[in-house]
Amino acid sequence: MQPDCRFCSTISKANGEDPIGSAGQYDRFLLIETPPPWSGAIWIEPGSMPQGVIDTFQLAWDRGINVRPLAIAPDRAYSTAGFTRVLHFYRPSSCFARFTHQGYLIPPAKLSELVMALLNHPEQLALFQPYQQSGDRVRDLLVCTHGNYDVACSRFGYPIYKTLRQTYARTDLRIWRCSHFGGHQFAPTLLDLPNGHYWGHLEADKLGNLVNRQGAIAELRSFYRGWAGLAKFEQIAEREIWIQEGCNWLRYLKCGETTAISNPDADYPDWAEVRIHFTSPNGERSGIYEARIDVCGQVTTMWNSGDEKWLEPAKQYQVSCLNEIERC
Repeated sequence: MQPDCRFCSTISKANGEDPIGSAGQYDRFLLIETPPPWSGAIWIEPGSMPQGVIDTFQLAWDRGINVRPLAIAPDRAYSTAGFTRVLHFYRPSSCFARFTHQGYLIPPAKLSELVMALLNHPEQLALFQPYQQSGDRVRDLLVCTHGNYDVACSRFGYPIYKTLRQTYARTDLRIWRCSHFGGHQFAPTLLDLPNGHYWGHLEADKLGNLVNRQGAIAELRSFYRGWAGLAKFEQIAEREIWIQEGCNWLRYLKCGETTAISNPDADYPDWAEVRIHFTSPNGERSGIYEARIDVCGQVTTMWNSGDEKWLEPAKQYQVSCLNEIERC
């Protein structure tokens, strides 16, 4: 890295770019324990992963399966010699609060077969039952340190990972270094599973609030990128609802729909209208939030780190109207 290299996340944060709406929307996450360094094209480049794993992901994507693969670095507290840990998180229903978890410790020679079964042939999963691990009560925090994708991820991600690992890890909370999951201009970035929340521009003094889910979500507003169960503009509305509803909102079953949008093919539409459907855990309360999201300004950002990268305009959004309807 050249001494005068500009970090994309430094410019993004200095210019006040709001990370909300930048979370990837996925139906599944598949985490595979893989020692770094990871190439920038780990999921398509021969040699980065077993070819059978690469081919299986390509087959799944060709079939329209919305899955995000992630590499997680081995850890002496979590790893088992001679085995590869595989964590599969999947959307359990159309409206949900957290992803369902499946965990395996698999011999490396059987890794490709397991990935094929998880993504394309679930009827074969019974063959891997001897390798399945319990983990329903475990929370996994993943910090992107994928410097070969963008140097900002390693420069800013690793210190946050180290603080989390040394200060907050416990038997029911694992902290991982992981490969790229999008939004490196918001480094350091974090993915919280099984809930599916993304965070960015993280600061060490906010980690306690994030990990322990203490205090008002408004204190974490500028760090929240969104929830993996929703699309971009739905994520913007969901943040406002979370602030309004408080911590109980995390347990609500929810799903979203974008009902209208200007310039749907544009990178930055001018406005959107969305609905967030919700049901309380006990089923006693359900309804819909309707929201209108409008452009509220523009900042400059940089998509990739480097001393010769261009600054780009990025529209910023706000919820201009939020109403709860059909409450019961």
